Amino acid sequence: MTPPSGCAASSPSRASNQRVLSVLQWIATLAAGLFAGAALYVSLVEHPARIGLGSRAAVQEFGPSYRRGAAMQAPLSLVGAVAGIACWAVGASAAWLAGGLALGALVPFTLLVIMPTNKRLLDARLDAGSNEATTLLRRWARLHLVRTLVSVAVFAGFVALAVRR
Repeated sequence: MTPPSGCAASSPSRASNQRVLSVLQWIATLAAGLFAGAALYVSLVEHPARIGLGSRAAVQEFGPSYRRGAAMQAPLSLVGAVAGIACWAVGASAAWLAGGLALGALVPFTLLVIMPTNKRLLDARLDAGSNEATTLLRRWARLHLVRTLVSVAVFAGFVALAVRR
C-alpha cells in the first residue's frame, strides 16, 4: 500500500524529483540562453560587420565562422531541447515541452531551410564579388534571424517558467 502523497514516506521521492526537475530546468535554460546569446551576437554584430567588409571578404569569412558556430550551436540546441522536453516528462508544465520542441526544431530548420544557402556560400565556385553572393548573404541573414528570434523567445520563456516556480 502506498502512503498518501502528503505523508512523510513519499517526501524523499518527491524531493528527489524536484531536484531532478531543478537541474533539468537549469540545463534547458542555460543551453537556450547560450544559444540565443550566440545567435543574437551573430545577427546583430558579426554578420552586419561581415557584410560591411564587402561581399568578397564576407564570403571568405563566412566559412570559418559558420563551421565554428555550427559546432557550438547544434549541441546547445539539442541539449536545451532534450532538457526542456525532459522537464515536461518529469512533471513540469507543457510550456517546457513547447520550448524544448521549438529549440529542437531549429536543427531541422537549419538543415532543411538554411543549409542550401550555406552550401552555396561555401561553394568554391561562387564568385564572391557577384550579385549572387550579396543576395545569398542577405538571405542567410534573414534565415538566421528566425533562429535568433525563436531561441530568444524560448530562453525568455524558460527564464519566466523557472522564476515562476
